[in-house]
Amino acid sequence: MKRLMLIIFLLSGYLLFAVDFEENPDVANAGDIIQLAIPVAGFLTALVIGDKDGRNMFLKSVIVNTALTHGLKYIIDKPRPEGNGHYAFPSGHTSAAFQGASFIQRRYGWKWGIPSYLLASFVGYSRIEGESDMHDIWDVLGGAALGISCSYYFTDRYTKNDLSVGIISGSDMYGFSFSYNF
Repeated sequence: MKRLMLIIFLLSGYLLFAVDFEENPDVANAGDIIQLAIPVAGFLTALVIGDKDGRNMFLKSVIVNTALTHGLKYIIDKPRPEGNGHYAFPSGHTSAAFQGASFIQRRYGWKWGIPSYLLASFVGYSRIEGESDMHDIWDVLGGAALGISCSYYFTDRYTKNDLSVGIISGSDMYGFSFSYNF
C-alpha cells in the first residue's frame, strides 16, 4: 500500500508542480485535474489493497457529497464573483477534493492525509485565483467543510488485522486472549 500511495501522490504532485505559473497562469486547469486525482487516488488505493469496506465507505461518501453539493448549489443559487454564472456555493471542485483528501486521511492516516489536504487546498486556491475566478473564500470553505463532513461521517480507520491477541494475567492465572472482528 505504501508504494501505491507514494506513486499516486507523486503523480498528483507532478501535476501540480508541472504547471509553470509564470508561463501558464491558468491555475484553474491544474485544479480541475487535481480535484479528480485526489478522490481517484483514495478509491484506487481501496480497490488495489482489497479494502472492500473502504470502497463502500468511499462510495457512500462521494455519492452523498455530490448530491449535497449540487443540491445546495441549486437551492442557494449564489452568483459567481465575476458575474460569470450562478451556483457558486459551495465549490464543487473543492468539495470533491476535500472529500477525497479526508477519506484518505480518515481511512489510511495522517501520513497520507497531509499531502492530500495540501493538494485539496491548492484546488480551493485554484477556484479563487486564476483566470476563471469562479468562487470566493466562502464558496471554497463551504465546499471543503462539506467534503470533509461527508467523509468523516461514512469513513472509519483502516485496520490490516482484525485479529487481536493479548495476554491475561491475574492472581494465580495466566492466559491468552483472542479477538476477531467480523
